[in-house]
Amino acid sequence: MTESREVPTPPDDAGAAHQAAPARETGLARAAGIVSLATLASRLLGLIREQIFAAFFGAGLAVDAFQVAFRIPNLLRDLFAEGAMSAAFVPTLTRVQETEGREAAMRLANLVMNFLVVTVSAICILGIVFADHIVPLMAPGFGQVPGKLELTTQMTRIMTPFLLLVALAAAVMGVLNTRRVFFIPAIAPTMLNLALIASGFLIAPICPRFGLEPIVGMAFGVLLGGLGQLFIQVPALWGQGFRWRPEISFRDPGVLRIVTLMAPAAVGLAATQVNIFVNTFLASLLPQGSVSWLNYAYRLMQLPIGLFGVAIATVTLAEVSRHAARKEMPELKRTISFSLRFGLFLTLPATMILMALAHPIVALLYQHGRFG
Repeated sequence: MTESREVPTPPDDAGAAHQAAPARETGLARAAGIVSLATLASRLLGLIREQIFAAFFGAGLAVDAFQVAFRIPNLLRDLFAEGAMSAAFVPTLTRVQETEGREAAMRLANLVMNFLVVTVSAICILGIVFADHIVPLMAPGFGQVPGKLELTTQMTRIMTPFLLLVALAAAVMGVLNTRRVFFIPAIAPTMLNLALIASGFLIAPICPRFGLEPIVGMAFGVLLGGLGQLFIQVPALWGQGFRWRPEISFRDPGVLRIVTLMAPAAVGLAATQVNIFVNTFLASLLPQGSVSWLNYAYRLMQLPIGLFGVAIATVTLAEVSRHAARKEMPELKRTISFSLRFGLFLTLPATMILMALAHPIVALLYQHGRFG
């Protein structure tokens, strides 16, 4: 008699995927939580930084000049750093890593960083040379106040190289996020805040000895912060196997793909940049201090965006890029859906709190020293 054996039932792919979804969402939430903690530290230091600005410099000529000067490289920062470049770089790097291996991905990362050094350095040089023409376009009203336009131009020239530093820092962040290293890149922006806080106490007070306005010390602090933001990530990047090589190729398929993908991402960011430009343009025509007041309010608005929105988006971009490279469309859809729901769950209450308690929050955080 032949012994009957039970034929194993093939695994239900749909059921397995359905069971794996909660674990994936938990992992996504955990990673977002790690990034949120790092971002929280950065945002808290950012608030301390703004309090130092408010207490030491108030809301007047000096802070207006600094904010416009800092805003000029920041407008391009969204293109070459955390904005369009990251949105194009991370998916492309992930696809190369999944299809060609880590060595090919690291080679692409090296090419992209060298590409950024060449292109962004050229832009920085142009920005420094033509700063006296760029600033009046950004803030035409500054010319009506003696010395304000000149101070803004001076600090613009000092801070323009920050664009190169933050672009490279964003590229390193993209590599690490692709390797599922999230904490170090998320904590890196604290370096800028720490540098500015230290500059307020250490560099700004000695600037008059060299014939400089104290606020110029904060401009030098921006450069120090950019250096810190880049180099704090280098050990983690090295640990992932990256080695810099003096190699550049403008025809590499990966580089070309990133440049191509940056175009639609830049268009998507254009609305925000136009809004910032128009706000700055109009505020420069209003009474002195208007640019500063606008910036202080903008920082508060950015708090929940950075704490929740950026954290979730950072983790989600790496995950959906991986799903797209593997052609896992159901998982990709689930990840995006969960991220949107999770983001709304966190940001809507924060929005309501800021709207309802705007006055006491501003008074608590900023009404000190010269701001009061």
